[in-house]
Amino acid sequence: MIVVMGGTGRVGRQVAAQLRDRGLRVRVIARGLSPAGAPPGTELAHGDLAEPSSLERHMAGAQALFLIWPFTSPELTADLAPKVVDILARQTGRIVYLSAQPAANQPGSFWALVERAIEASGASWTFLRPTGFAANTLMWADQIRSGDVVRWPFGVAGRALIDERDIAAVAVRALAEGGHDGARYLLSGPAVLTQVEQLTVIGRALGRELRWEELPRQAALEALSMAWGDPSFADGALDSWEWFVDHPEVVTSVVQEVTGAPARSFADWAAANAGAFR
Repeated sequence: MIVVMGGTGRVGRQVAAQLRDRGLRVRVIARGLSPAGAPPGTELAHGDLAEPSSLERHMAGAQALFLIWPFTSPELTADLAPKVVDILARQTGRIVYLSAQPAANQPGSFWALVERAIEASGASWTFLRPTGFAANTLMWADQIRSGDVVRWPFGVAGRALIDERDIAAVAVRALAEGGHDGARYLLSGPAVLTQVEQLTVIGRALGRELRWEELPRQAALEALSMAWGDPSFADGALDSWEWFVDHPEVVTSVVQEVTGAPARSFADWAAANAGAFR
């Protein structure tokens, strides 16, 4: 049995579904108990990372765990992550953690703090450090549904966006197969596109011509702070987008090396998700 934390979200749901398709028993732990959130054929249990005591009873018999950490505050993470990971590691021998690229060079980030807690736990581990998610462009969906202009900052920022199906495919192999212990996998899509180019690709999937309008950083900070409820995290995200203007994300071949299949293009992702923009 494999446990998937966050198995009702975009990446976690893909992980749970792909594990199920392999014929494995999957238990999804989520804060809500709506069966509609988890893939068919998986077990759904109630648990909350903010309440570590709610997790242990659902971990018994777990061969491996897929972990998504939902808290962006480094202060909260520094206090909570060791407690949570200690409980999880006592019940399973393998943890696959969905981290992020900044964990490598931002030791104070919540991603890095969770990684350190896992390393100290004694469990076997694999860290997935993807580039930007293709699904992050869904932040533009409301604007696209209501018109042909997207107002957003740093249009020439270059990202190697990765499809959540490819992140999940790597996670499934790390969860269900040997040979991945101690790996820090830098995952990416197959090509770098600027945000303006990403918008053009979405427009092609919709059969529409979409236009980019540069949004001042301060206006973007105010909007993202309100949407995410964490001004410091929003400010950090904007710092990253600004950095990608002159330092585009790298493209790696890790998805193909681990899964045997090339990473999906952003055009593939846009075609599969066109309905979300209509």
